[in-house]
Amino acid sequence: MPPGKQAPESGAAAPMAAGARLEAMRRRVRLSRLAVWTAVAAGPIALGLAITSSPTAVEAATPTTSTTVRTTRAAADPGGYAQVFVGAWLRSSAGDETSAQARLAQSLAPDVGLPAPVSAAQAKPESVIAVRSAQRADDAWSVTVAAQYADGRLRYYAVPLVSDSTGGSFTVTGAPGVVAGPGRATVPASPYRVSVSDGDLTSALTEFFAAYLTGAGEVDRYLAPGVNLPAVSPAPYTEATVQQVSAVEQAAAAEHMPADGTQVHVLTQVDTQNTDGRWPLAYELTLRARSGRWEVAALESGTVQDGGSR
Repeated sequence: MPPGKQAPESGAAAPMAAGARLEAMRRRVRLSRLAVWTAVAAGPIALGLAITSSPTAVEAATPTTSTTVRTTRAAADPGGYAQVFVGAWLRSSAGDETSAQARLAQSLAPDVGLPAPVSAAQAKPESVIAVRSAQRADDAWSVTVAAQYADGRLRYYAVPLVSDSTGGSFTVTGAPGVVAGPGRATVPASPYRVSVSDGDLTSALTEFFAAYLTGAGEVDRYLAPGVNLPAVSPAPYTEATVQQVSAVEQAAAAEHMPADGTQVHVLTQVDTQNTDGRWPLAYELTLRARSGRWEVAALESGTVQDGGSR
C-alpha cells in the first residue's frame, strides 16, 4: 500500500476504535441501570445483588444502626360498655330473667349472675355513668361506674372487663364490686387574688353578660377586634347581674384605664334569673384595653395556673 494512503487510514482507525469503546461503555451503563431498576422491583435482596454485580463501581452506604419500628393498637376505652352493663344489671332481677334489662345485662356479661332484690327494697338508679377506666394489662380493664339514686345516694361499682385483640370488643368477666368513691383532690390556690371594685371593667362585663346571656344588645360591640363569640341562643336568662370580679393582674383594679393593649384575666361571678329560678354562674375571661375601654378578648375555660400567661 502506498505510504501516502497508509497514514490517513491508520489515523482514521483510532477515532473509530475510540468510538466503539465509548458505545460499548454506554451499553454497559444502560444495562447496569436496567438491572438496578429491575432489582428494585424484585426486592431489596435482588437490589443488593445487582449493585455488587454491576459492571460500574457502586458504593452503598451501610447504616451503622438499625431502627426497630413497633406498632401498637390504640386501646379503646370500655367505660361506656361498663356503664351500660351496670345500668342494666341494677335494673334487672334474677326473678325476671326475661325482662329487657335482664337480657341486656346477660348479653354483656354471660357468666355474671343477676341481683335478686326484694320487692320495693331499693329504688332503681336514676343515672349511671362511668367515672374512671384503668387498664390493668394488655387486654384487662377495671372501670369504676357511679350510680346515682333519687334520694341522693351515690354508689360506686368496679367492673372487670377484657377486650379482644383489636381493642374494639369487650366482655364483662365478673360481677361488679361496690367500692369507695374517688377521693377529693386538693384545690390549688386561686390565681385570682386581686379584688376588682365597680368601675370601667365591671361595667364592661355587666354589659357583655347582658348581651351574651339575655340577648339585650349585640355581643360584637363588647369584643376585641378579631374575636368571634356568638351569644347563647336562645337566650336562657332574663337577667344577668355581675356580683363579683377577681383578677390575676393589678391592672384590672386600677382607677384609670391602662395603656392600649394591656391584658388582664378575670373571674366573674354572675347571678342569673329566668322563669325557672335563680342560677349563680362563674366565667373566666381575658379582657384587653383599647381606646379607653375594656373589650372581651377571650372567654376562657379552666383556671390560670401561672400568673396570667396563656
